[in-house]
Amino acid sequence: MSRLALNPNPMLPNRYLVRSVSKETHDTFTLLLEPDQGASSQPSFLPGQFSMLYVFGVGEVPISISGDPGNPGHLVYTVRSVGKATQALTGCPPGGMVGIRGPFGTNWPVAETRGKDVIIVAGGIGLAPLRPVIYHVLHHREDYGHLFLLYGARTVKDLLYRKELASWAKEPETDVYITVDTGNQSWRGNVGVVTNLFSSVKIRPEQSIAMICGPEIMMRFVVRELESRGVARPNIYVSMERNMECALGFCGHCQYGPYFICKDGPVFSYDRLRPFWDRHEL
Repeated sequence: MSRLALNPNPMLPNRYLVRSVSKETHDTFTLLLEPDQGASSQPSFLPGQFSMLYVFGVGEVPISISGDPGNPGHLVYTVRSVGKATQALTGCPPGGMVGIRGPFGTNWPVAETRGKDVIIVAGGIGLAPLRPVIYHVLHHREDYGHLFLLYGARTVKDLLYRKELASWAKEPETDVYITVDTGNQSWRGNVGVVTNLFSSVKIRPEQSIAMICGPEIMMRFVVRELESRGVARPNIYVSMERNMECALGFCGHCQYGPYFICKDGPVFSYDRLRPFWDRHEL
C-alpha cells in the first residue's frame, strides 16, 4: 500500500486514527491520534499551536496540542466535553477516525527563553496548551534556568495529569505548586486562587519569562501579580482562546482589536495586548 501524504490544503482536514482515549477527569479526556495509513509526512508542531479537529458529520472545534513536541509521530489533545462536537470527539472509540487541520497559530517563546527561568501559570484545562512547554524544558534541561509551575483548578477532581504533576515535581530545578478553589477531606494542599501561590515563589524578574493560560479573569490577575513583582510586559506571554472557526483569519469570529487570534495568536506577549487588555466585550 502506498503511503499517503498529509493534505497541503489548510482548509481540508487530514484523516487521523484515534489510537487511544484516556479519561483525565469526569468531563475531560486526552486523545492520542496518528495519521491514517502511515502518511509520508509525520505531524510536527511547536508548543502553543492548535489544530482544528473535525468529527465527520458533527462539526469542527479548535483544540490546542498538548503532547510532546519531541515525539512527532502522533498528536495529543486534551478535550473537555462541553458541546456536541467535543462530546463526539471524546466519545470516539479507539480505531475511529477524525479529521485534523493544522497546526495553526503562534507558539510559546521556548527559543527566546533559553538561559532564563520559566514561570508557567495555568488555570483548569489551561494546563494542556502549556504541557508541551514543560516537556520541551525537561528534555533540554541544561538550556533553561529554574522551572516554576503554578497550577490551579476548581476542585481536586478537576486536576489534570496528576501522575505527571508528581513526576515533574521531582525533576531538578523544578518547583510545582498546586491549588484548588475548593478542597475536600483528603486534600492536604493549597486552597485558594492561583495568585496565592506566588508567595512561595522567589522570582528573579530580570531573568524570567512567564507563560500563562487559563480563564481570562484569572490571566488578568496573574499578569498584575507578575508586573507587581517586576516582570517586564514583553516577558509575559498569554494564550488567548476565542471562537476560532476558520483558523486562517477569513471568518473574523476570533478578532481581538486589530488581531485575529487564529493567525496572530493564540500566543501573544502581554505588551502587544496591553492597549486592549482592559476593554470588556472587545
